[in-house]
Amino acid sequence: MNRSMTASELQAWLRERFPVENERHEWKAWRSLKSSVSGRKGEDLVSYVSALANMDGGCVVIGAQDKTLAVTGIEDFSDYTPENVIHRVLGKAPGLPSMGLRVEVMQTSDTGAVVWLVHVPRHAPRQPVQAHDKAWQRDGDSLVELHRDRLDVILVEPLANHDWSAVVVPRASITDLDPQALALARQKFADRNATKPWFKDIAGWSNTAFLDKARLTINGGITRTALLLLGRTECVHLLSPHVAEISWKLPEERAVEHFGPPFLLTTTEVLKRIRNPNIKLFPATRLLAEEMPKYDTRVILEALHNCVAHQDYERCARIVVEERRGHVVFQNAGGFFDGQPEQYLAGDRMPGRYRNKFLTAAMVELDMIDTAGFGIHEMFSTQRRRFLPLPDYEQSNAQNVVLKIYGQAIDENYTRLLMERSDLPLEHVLWLDRIQKKLKVDHAQVAELRKARLIEGRKPNFYVSAKVADLTNTRAQYSKNKGLDDTFYRKLVIEHIARFGQSTGAELRLLLLSKLPDSLDFEQKINKVRNLLTALRRHGHDGRFIVCSGKGPKAFWQLTPLDE
Repeated sequence: MNRSMTASELQAWLRERFPVENERHEWKAWRSLKSSVSGRKGEDLVSYVSALANMDGGCVVIGAQDKTLAVTGIEDFSDYTPENVIHRVLGKAPGLPSMGLRVEVMQTSDTGAVVWLVHVPRHAPRQPVQAHDKAWQRDGDSLVELHRDRLDVILVEPLANHDWSAVVVPRASITDLDPQALALARQKFADRNATKPWFKDIAGWSNTAFLDKARLTINGGITRTALLLLGRTECVHLLSPHVAEISWKLPEERAVEHFGPPFLLTTTEVLKRIRNPNIKLFPATRLLAEEMPKYDTRVILEALHNCVAHQDYERCARIVVEERRGHVVFQNAGGFFDGQPEQYLAGDRMPGRYRNKFLTAAMVELDMIDTAGFGIHEMFSTQRRRFLPLPDYEQSNAQNVVLKIYGQAIDENYTRLLMERSDLPLEHVLWLDRIQKKLKVDHAQVAELRKARLIEGRKPNFYVSAKVADLTNTRAQYSKNKGLDDTFYRKLVIEHIARFGQSTGAELRLLLLSKLPDSLDFEQKINKVRNLLTALRRHGHDGRFIVCSGKGPKAFWQLTPLDE
């Protein structure tokens, strides 16, 4: 597809779509394609195609300057064309799918510079893409051989029409199912289908008929799903070598407990292990405190059941629930399977595919999860209504999904803001939540929060703004975050040295550190002190200057004589 823009318009267009180099975007200012398509390993186009394909695919921008994306253009195409380069890349990159590999050509209308966008598809399941006899991936600013952990993830990816959870276990029979779990499953299935015309017939169904109807068995055959959800604890060997276990950990007390099937029952036992006392939050405009359990039961069960439903059991790993002082971390093997968590926050996206389709269908029938995509939305909404930090998936990667649920406030200002401003858009709540956690926030999001006067400060030390401080009665904390004028600090140093005649650097640091703004970390405060002393030495304050005598720990500062 050809596009025509001026060089500056094309640069802006590229920066909007490919803002940073990462595992999906690569910029190359190659002026000649002669040795750039297939040349030095780890530096040529086929190597970058391998690296992008081995993650989630992406785009290589050729003819744009590194960092700025200023359009430089391709000058020497050698004998390459947008059509034949596709075939040459495919010949040099074994395993690369041809579907989705294409070159988009763009030429500037004012300078005539030509830019190629090489769109790279994702690798096929269980098929890493090679170049120069190696599978590549991006590591920082360089390409390296594919890491073993990423290779392992690719090698166990689900194949089309392959569902681990739907496999019938030949040696298993209905006697391997736990009677209590089976009775509860019947009850949950009946409750869920109370409005169906055949509801009255459920009580008369045999166990075999019920299990088939509830999608736990296939024509009476006991599936891995049935063993996970209803299986007797002692029958877990029937799933070997695959692991079916939830480990609850309390590191502070070096406590660990393991739970196996039937997960329909034992997930509730895991829930009971998590300590859940009442906590109090104090609104600025109300007389009574808001008291509630530390964790919401539905949020914890939703997180736990999601781990069971989406675990990659072929990785032979445990589900881990780790309880910390102010939060609980849930971890299951296998990356996020369909899309990214943030795409489900609004509650309007439905998953199109599942790692364990048969298992998730059975869990829906037993009212353990939903498959409409509302689970993540409900967890976030509940935490917002509880005025607590939102759940986050920040530690997740291609190998594991890691979800953190908070049970206490991080930033008092954020908490009070949620209590007093129920009208805040969800996007603002999400961005403010990231700011209180010191996580990265996009420039556009920062600009919008500034425009709404919700934050102040310099990157990355943003903090609650004066407007919100007035609203939530936290003006004292705002002043501590904002800090005082430099004139105050310079005057303080001059008066201190004048009073005692001289002062060491350590004394001056001790004098100033506690008075500098809370929005600065320790290293930034040390730099601030150093800059203040330098300014006093060079420019002085009210006609008074300071000078440093000596070196090292014995060095000291004193005022210069007035006649100097």
